[in-house]
Amino acid sequence: MTWSTIRLELARTPTFPKGSAARSYVLRLPLDPAGMIDEQEYRTRPELATVRRFWPNEPDQHGYLLRTGDGWALSYAPGDADDERIYRLDAHSIAPGSYLTLTEPDGTRLPFLVRGLAAA
Repeated sequence: MTWSTIRLELARTPTFPKGSAARSYVLRLPLDPAGMIDEQEYRTRPELATVRRFWPNEPDQHGYLLRTGDGWALSYAPGDADDERIYRLDAHSIAPGSYLTLTEPDGTRLPFLVRGLAAA
């Protein structure tokens, strides 16, 4: 297991047919050798599982990865009103070129490409 820094960039959508590097996230997560989230390591040091959200015309947001009753979410403030759910993070290997789907607080689902992965 190693803590990893992961860069996600918005993948192709109807609004952004080429994707958008300007809409991105940098995550710090514990991953096992297969690229799966290491829940045991997360439970021992959840404060290290961080996120930074970069979005044009908005201030950067800093937050944490949270384990929820139905999966995982990125959270920037107390409560769940701003949480962004990560679809099937517990069953999805994270590797360069793979995709993650995030659901924004308003319910909009967006695909993100894993653009970079490095030991943290």
